[in-house]
Amino acid sequence: MTSAPRLPDDRYPPIEPYDHGMLDAGDGNLVYWEACGNPAGKPALVVHGGPGSGCTPGARRFFDPARYRVILFDQRNCGRSTPHASDPAADLRFNTTDRLIADMERLRTHLGVDRWLLYGGSWGSTLILAYAERHPERVSEIVIPAVTTSRRSEIDWLYRGAGRFFPEALDRFRAGVPEAAGETTPEVLAAYAARTESPDPEVRARATADWCAWEDTVLSMEAHSGPPPYSGRPGPARQALVRICARYFSHGAWLEEGQLIRDAGRLAGIPGVLIHGRLDMGGPLSTAWELAKAWPDAELTVIEDAGHLGGAATSRAILAALDRFAED
Repeated sequence: MTSAPRLPDDRYPPIEPYDHGMLDAGDGNLVYWEACGNPAGKPALVVHGGPGSGCTPGARRFFDPARYRVILFDQRNCGRSTPHASDPAADLRFNTTDRLIADMERLRTHLGVDRWLLYGGSWGSTLILAYAERHPERVSEIVIPAVTTSRRSEIDWLYRGAGRFFPEALDRFRAGVPEAAGETTPEVLAAYAARTESPDPEVRARATADWCAWEDTVLSMEAHSGPPPYSGRPGPARQALVRICARYFSHGAWLEEGQLIRDAGRLAGIPGVLIHGRLDMGGPLSTAWELAKAWPDAELTVIEDAGHLGGAATSRAILAALDRFAED
């Protein structure tokens, strides 16, 4: 099968979905999905980050559209999925890691896919690993840029430990929830989660702004063009992201501490490529290193000049991995 041509930025040209729909996930939830590329190509699922950010058109461009059947979906309550978490009336009780794994399996069955490649980073990495360890027989390969497993220790680093480099910003972040003054990181995050559920729109807006300001600070030393990664999102998308993030991280993503690295042996036989920036302040390299040691079929590529947002070298590593797996 002939490959599609690349553009000067090394990625494939923009493409539009040839199919899309709303999957009834139960519990009153509809999950948006779309399919791009070659309907007869190798199935690949894009698992977006956040949690709660939604899929983006740019993710399609890492896949050769002549060789891949690229499937993207918006996880519960974000993107084009409904009900949307920016609506305070939306009930998030059924938005958990286990439910997202079930949604992925329901989508796979709905689309008639036997096995698929999984691609995604940051929170997407956590969800990919949780799904693959639950359903290894359904996964052909895995490609992860920006490795995280959402251990409580990783969450504590992101929302407290990184404050060693940004102490004034951390003080402002914690001051946003004075009711949790002096409390542990999970309690601070739970206080933010409670504020995003407030009936008062001003309370919700303030909590969203304070959360995004901290997240932007953690990424502030990385080269980035355009608006701030968190604060620069459209209002409803920003509100949904913070509401879902605060909910997940205050609960440790409903995972046992260290579970995904502990159970990485279940991934034996699944080829994996882990790509991580050495300068990633939000998710230090140590997690990717530990996972690579525990997963016998994974290879780790460290990008020396990249952080959490990646860059040109990260994109080239992703493209190289996906082009290689397209041939299998």
